[in-house]
Amino acid sequence: MSTQTEFEAKILNVDPVKIRAMLVEAGAEHHGDRLQRRYVYDIPGRTGTWVRLRDNGTAATLCVKEILTDAIDGVRETETRVGDFDATNAILGKLGYQPKAYQENRRSSWSLNGAAVEIDEWPLIPPYLEVEGTSGDHVHEAVRTLGLPVDELTSENTTLVYRRYGIGIEPIPRLTFG
Repeated sequence: MSTQTEFEAKILNVDPVKIRAMLVEAGAEHHGDRLQRRYVYDIPGRTGTWVRLRDNGTAATLCVKEILTDAIDGVRETETRVGDFDATNAILGKLGYQPKAYQENRRSSWSLNGAAVEIDEWPLIPPYLEVEGTSGDHVHEAVRTLGLPVDELTSENTTLVYRRYGIGIEPIPRLTFG
């Protein structure tokens, strides 16, 4: 288990085909495409903090995410790998945590000069690019390497991104592709 500050930002409304071509041209390494599924749980009395149980197609993780600020380094997460997605959800239920939502997204994962670069596709909104690095400068460097404008970066979380498109995901209990 580790607790760390995320250095992560997004560029919204991207064309996945163009971004893939830019990644290949920049020498990025492709790690695969997969469906991710997650449950999110509120923590009573802790605004801006929640639990996420995620199966990313290769491993399941349990994470507490804490939003500290809206900055590129404004989220702290404590995460650990768990053995089984469904069993962990059942255990959390026995502890009194009921998921407020089940969500899916498609992710194409790449690495570029040590930064994680993800093309994310979520239901109901245009795809976006997410870049995570070891610092804000590292994120900016990866974005510049792709030839993308740093001034288009946003550190908004997925809930806020949906709001940009006029969609409140809080009341949607199942956010899926089908």
